[in-house]
Amino acid sequence: MTGEEHAARVPRLVVVPRGFAGEEAPTAWPRLPGTPRPERVARPVSKLTGVGPALEKKLGKLGLRTVRDLLEHRPHRYEAAVPERRIADLLAGEEAAIAGEVRRVTVRRPRRNLAIVQARVADESDEITAVWFNQAWLAERLQPGTRVRLRGQLERNGFTVRSYDLNGVSATADFAPVYPASEEVTPKRLRGLVERALPYARDLPDPLPAALKARERLPLRADALVALHRPGSLDEGEEARRRLAFDELLLLQVGLARARSGREASRARPLGAHGELTDRYRELLPFELTPDQDQAIAEIDGDLAREAPMQRLLQGDVGSGKTVVALYALLRAVEAGLRGALMAPTETLAEQHFLTIEPLCAALGVPVALLTGSVKSNVEGAQIVVGTHALIQEGVDLGELGVAVVDEQHRFGVEQRQALVEGRAPHVLHMTATPIPRTLALTLYGDLSVTEIAKPPASRKPIVTSWVTAERSSEAYRRLCKHLEAGRQAYVVCPLIEESETSQARAAEVEAERLRRAELKDFRVGLLHGRLRPAERRELMARFVARELDVLVATTVIEVGVDVANATIMIVQEADRFGLAQLHQLRGRVGRGAEQSYCLLVSRAREELTDSAQARLQALVDTTDGFELAERDLELRGEGQLLGTRQSGLSDLRFVHWRRDRPLLERAREAAEGLVDYEGPLTDEVELVFADVGATA
Repeated sequence: MTGEEHAARVPRLVVVPRGFAGEEAPTAWPRLPGTPRPERVARPVSKLTGVGPALEKKLGKLGLRTVRDLLEHRPHRYEAAVPERRIADLLAGEEAAIAGEVRRVTVRRPRRNLAIVQARVADESDEITAVWFNQAWLAERLQPGTRVRLRGQLERNGFTVRSYDLNGVSATADFAPVYPASEEVTPKRLRGLVERALPYARDLPDPLPAALKARERLPLRADALVALHRPGSLDEGEEARRRLAFDELLLLQVGLARARSGREASRARPLGAHGELTDRYRELLPFELTPDQDQAIAEIDGDLAREAPMQRLLQGDVGSGKTVVALYALLRAVEAGLRGALMAPTETLAEQHFLTIEPLCAALGVPVALLTGSVKSNVEGAQIVVGTHALIQEGVDLGELGVAVVDEQHRFGVEQRQALVEGRAPHVLHMTATPIPRTLALTLYGDLSVTEIAKPPASRKPIVTSWVTAERSSEAYRRLCKHLEAGRQAYVVCPLIEESETSQARAAEVEAERLRRAELKDFRVGLLHGRLRPAERRELMARFVARELDVLVATTVIEVGVDVANATIMIVQEADRFGLAQLHQLRGRVGRGAEQSYCLLVSRAREELTDSAQARLQALVDTTDGFELAERDLELRGEGQLLGTRQSGLSDLRFVHWRRDRPLLERAREAAEGLVDYEGPLTDEVELVFADVGATA
């Protein structure tokens, strides 16, 4: 089927909204009749034909739990038309489509976790071997006599198939949407599921007031969804995405505008100029602050001098020295006769912050308390309190709070962040070690000022990162053992297991025991996982810091809050199972001192990995710059999940492309100013979004 024939089969999107592509066009979108019935798109995916419990669970891992989720699952690209070739005319390395009949099929399993399906396919000109990796179930469908249409390319081992159709022709080679997928749910399967969901597109409410749609010349939301999944051209798919992105940006900007207007009445106590206490603190530090740290402190001082409560996001790479700046802000509260509080999302991170700042505060004569779920310190006499969400539990009185620091703030729920400042108007410093591209940060956090600590201290050397496949893992352990023999220490991170913390702990126990008998039999091996009691975890970390242990085998509990300068090498097993940001955080556990450090990423065989997994691992090898990796993560994963923990509205941006949509963002901001007081259908559709964004900003 040619591109023209395919285009004739799908709804045509011929309007170009004013400002989207710089030209005017008549409105002629396809219309989907009927009154919206939102309850139908809220139904679980299991209501669709062919979705049983097993597939429902796999879709859930992709965040696809309802019919609406499928409708809003944006293709990350489209397969443009490729040439149709006879088998005899195929050229090596060229992507093409072929059609033919299956003659025979075999399945090979050269090693564990690898299945290769090979089918002999013939047309009138020749025969060829078509190859699929890790889709053994296909063998039952590829019976002799089956008609197939395959898209792929000719390689040494045969025709490697990227997408296919059986016993019929569809849009495989012509503007077919390619969706973010997983090893368990392929893009082709998702394509079929979205097709089944599309008849319900008219049941999605359109959140924009009619007057706004008319003024901006915007098509109906349902029409845009159909064009997104069935574009007649690449341009049509992009125009549909931009209509849906405008919705998201507008709703976000209205929420932020309302949050700003509601906060205008808040007044914090101005802290004036810095004083003797913070001067002594800077003199006490055993190093010179970096220019970025000096700039961050200057910006914080400027905020603290005003009545408007500080709302600043301090983002910096792993090991860039954010805690030094955060302690400065807390001491500014103390020297003004107020209290400072630092809230971290985990006990490990809270304890690490406490261990870092307590000696400095003791030298300054400033009492510090630690308050977590398992440590119940008396906070009454403390001028700085460090803790987890235990800080906001009933019965904890933080008194007159001058400065609050929220570390890794995106890991907290909206209600938790709000509870820390409830009934007060402290100056708030938000921190994150997961750098966010600046445009994204400015948009998501509204009027938060953004400060970046882009460069680490000069004494830190970039971590050398290597990627090897499992068959070469013995080389990785030989390198690790050389570091241990030289008196250094190491981490071994166990594979990511999705089921539960208990499952992760058991898997880590098994792996630690195996390593004690095998590669690390000559060394002292400790085991750290989330099921350990806090006292056990603290004792284990103390032994590691004291060099009573050589290797720490751990789960991702060490992702943040572990700082041991003598640890100079890390092995991450099955690294392809981790996200890019998480791998960067894990890597940051080494390289904490002046010695050269190394991170070895061990993955499955390359042919078993998705393109996305290979791109993630290669990105880690290419750079140690967290801000650059954040941009790569933006490209690989999309904007919606960049912030990590899903929260209603804020991290649920499915259609926005931050690099391309800056002009669209400006239009949304302008439109939002006129909708702040609007009380029509917009509010009904996005009430939760407003609440979330407002509390976050």
